[in-house]
Amino acid sequence: MSRTDALPFIKMHGLGNDFIVLDGRDGSVMPDPQQMQRLADRHRGIGCDQIMVMMPAPDGADLQLEMFNADGSAARACGNGTRAVAHLLMAESGCDAVTIATVSGLLPAWRSDHDMISVDMGPVRRDWQQIPLREPADTMALDLGFVALGLATCVSVGNPHAVFFVDDADAVDINKWGPLAETHPMFPDRANIEFVTLRSRTEIRMRVWERGAGITLACGSGACAAAAASILHGHTDKSVTVQLDGGPLQIDWQDAQAVDGGHIIMSGPVAYVASGLVTADFLSAVTNRARG
Repeated sequence: MSRTDALPFIKMHGLGNDFIVLDGRDGSVMPDPQQMQRLADRHRGIGCDQIMVMMPAPDGADLQLEMFNADGSAARACGNGTRAVAHLLMAESGCDAVTIATVSGLLPAWRSDHDMISVDMGPVRRDWQQIPLREPADTMALDLGFVALGLATCVSVGNPHAVFFVDDADAVDINKWGPLAETHPMFPDRANIEFVTLRSRTEIRMRVWERGAGITLACGSGACAAAAASILHGHTDKSVTVQLDGGPLQIDWQDAQAVDGGHIIMSGPVAYVASGLVTADFLSAVTNRARG
């Protein structure tokens, strides 16, 4: 069912990774995938990388969060979006910690030092079926046939990631390699693609191509994946600053060698941009166009 009445929204971002936040906790109808695509359009809509939909809380959580990419597809995980919504919830409740339910599990979030927002993104999965890959393969050194990029390290942080270690992330033609890797047949659900340059034991540089969104200024789950890949290969310590186009995120992987994947924690700033109302005419026009 499509949303055809006026729609309140909040616009937020985390290091330039921007979101439209919608509130469905009152049971009202949320936009369908076609309407989400139009809302995310930077020329004909509001513009965003992802859409966060707040839904009624299940037991054990303060909120159910549904996440969608700019193309209307399900995102499954979005670290910066989760932090942004956590910031809203903490402002609502006056608390400094909340628990957000997602399709990937319960994610605790809290206000940390210097007014940063932290979220426990849960375990890092390394098994080919959990990522998932199309068939059994070495997830630490996956050959996708891209000689210029080398081998990929694949992990899941609630969503699939392929990390390439390169000499200079800033020199990579992401518009070329990003979509090729995202849609590679080895990834049945597509994948987020990270290009990483090692700087020190505690710092890496990362640029990203997000599935369903393209190049973004920052990607929280991608930063977790890039840090995890760096730690797994022994390139860095377990506490890593990830320098993205939009700024730094701090990643700490607790119990990194645990069989269950441990807990990877991301910390960084969030920002409120604006709130407003999408008109019923706008949403109806999208629905009518899709039917036509």
